[in-house]
Amino acid sequence: MTRRIQPYQNRTAANFQSLEDTASQISNHWKFFAGALLALSSFAFAARAAEGIAPFAVAATPDGHRVYVSEAAAQRVVEFDPVTAQVLRKVSLDGPGGSLVLSPFGSMLYVAEAAPQGRVLAIDTAKMRVQKTFDVGHTPSGIALSPEGARIAVCNRFDNNVQILDTKTGKEVAKIPMRREPISAVWTPDGSRIFVGNHLPVGAANGDYVGSVISVIDCATMKVSTNIALPNGSTAIRQLCVSADGKFVYATHLLGHYQLPTTQLERGWMYVNTLTILDAKAPAYINTVLLDDVDLGAANPWGVAISPDGKWLCVAHAGSQEISIIDRAALHDRLDRAAKGEKITEVTKSAADVVTDLSFVYPIRRRVTVAGNGPRGITVGGDKVFTAEYFTDSIGAVSLTNDYEKAVSLPLGKPEKMSVVRRGEMIFDDAARCFQHWQSCQSCHPDTRADALNWDLLNDGIGNPKNVKSMLLSHKTPPAMWLGVRDNAEVAVRSGFKYIQFAVVPDEDACAVDTYLKSLEQVQSPHLVNGRLSSSAKRGKEIYKNAGCAECHPSPLYTDLKSHEVGTSDEPVDAGEKFDTPTLAEIWRTAPYFHDGRAATLEEMFTKYNSDNKHGATKFLTKEQLHDLIEYVSSL
Repeated sequence: MTRRIQPYQNRTAANFQSLEDTASQISNHWKFFAGALLALSSFAFAARAAEGIAPFAVAATPDGHRVYVSEAAAQRVVEFDPVTAQVLRKVSLDGPGGSLVLSPFGSMLYVAEAAPQGRVLAIDTAKMRVQKTFDVGHTPSGIALSPEGARIAVCNRFDNNVQILDTKTGKEVAKIPMRREPISAVWTPDGSRIFVGNHLPVGAANGDYVGSVISVIDCATMKVSTNIALPNGSTAIRQLCVSADGKFVYATHLLGHYQLPTTQLERGWMYVNTLTILDAKAPAYINTVLLDDVDLGAANPWGVAISPDGKWLCVAHAGSQEISIIDRAALHDRLDRAAKGEKITEVTKSAADVVTDLSFVYPIRRRVTVAGNGPRGITVGGDKVFTAEYFTDSIGAVSLTNDYEKAVSLPLGKPEKMSVVRRGEMIFDDAARCFQHWQSCQSCHPDTRADALNWDLLNDGIGNPKNVKSMLLSHKTPPAMWLGVRDNAEVAVRSGFKYIQFAVVPDEDACAVDTYLKSLEQVQSPHLVNGRLSSSAKRGKEIYKNAGCAECHPSPLYTDLKSHEVGTSDEPVDAGEKFDTPTLAEIWRTAPYFHDGRAATLEEMFTKYNSDNKHGATKFLTKEQLHDLIEYVSSL
């Protein structure tokens, strides 16, 4: 299929329908619980251990007198006094600290250990001691409590499911399959639904629509009742939050204009940074607003939280080092008026215009630059919004009531000299080096992997979009890019800054990024059983050898570092081209497949797109043999 290049002004968010139309009754006591805000619900680390303290998620008491912080590198949870800027008490973890959530009355703190053998710890906040431990799935990311605190929903990111547990007994109530990498969840105040953000899109990347979805779980049946599609190009969902009245759900994510050639960055030509608003009662899509300004991006929106009084909607921008504070009532007033066809700005005269309007939130939003670096998790307590400043090992604090009060950064420990690896990670995530701060390396490579979109980069001409590759093993598997147009990853890193971020960085910075990417390690495949191949995968390993797969994908890198014509050059722009053999390491998380993302699954790759056996002699495999082969490849 040939890509159609569409004008930016004509792209609209169409076909956003949900399947259920049941209204929810709001629980009267929810307002009392509103101060217990959900902290950041995603976890971004590769297997390489984080360095320093690396605060990742935060949760505040309603009065803001206490802030609880999960620390990825220090592997602990701390109780922090923002007035004295002192760590009061600590609880050690056995893995990286991930998402946090406070119970309705603040007596219990739940924290996820985001590891392949994941756990959720229940911590008594009066004693700051672990009271219970729940074994969960692979990399628990978002966690959400039911309104009364009796159940907890856990997003097992790489198991692609949500576990519902009884908080008293730890017994599993349900396990619900999700679309792809569930990363954040919120429970509606009446307890009737759970909204779950799926981090990445599912399906082929060469069609007219590619986008992430938000799944809605019906708590009566414990099944997904509907999947709400986000605008075309939506990817990298990070965080969800719900309003205390139960009317709205908000989600942060990126919106990629992947159908355009990457010839410029002005006005969000490649990526815009967005907030999607959902009707929680219907449930249904309402609209998506852009968090950028016309000439200044607000890169990589991450955490999102609502003030206890419901007045302010706060978003942490991990790439542009700032916080957006949005007047929530004014936001909905503008959305309602746009839906009625009223003129809101020079761009917006209808609901369909909102998703292309870079001035829509300008009059009702305050942008505050944080004093630290890498704001991720966010929470609100009292008259302050707090954020976890990942790279400066600090907590950022911003006043909600004083527009002129500068943001402060409160250290969580003694500052340490930043290693080259960690500095490279910071540069990878930092949009300040990008022209007008629209995006960072993290934008196209969330968590250093891929955004599941095809991009028409300037590396190899225009009109031949290619699927984004993971950065794992990039420096060990030259050449770089699908057509091998860069001799190695070092050249590709510098070309990325120059031709994608439209910036030239000091070579010292580029070298730091190289060092960081070289440090990446594989995440254990969820297809392994206790870290080992399953019986099916063992049979598949023999099939892999006999089918000739190892000829082009030999261990240990699972690539022969060569280019081949692989029978996919059916479009004129790709006729006769040879493509660099990709590594199969972590192929379980890098769908879709082929240079143009045409194969949504490994099964499609081995069947629908392998009639000539150029991807291994799989044409005559039985259904059972094909399953075993896929199980082995998925275990790499």
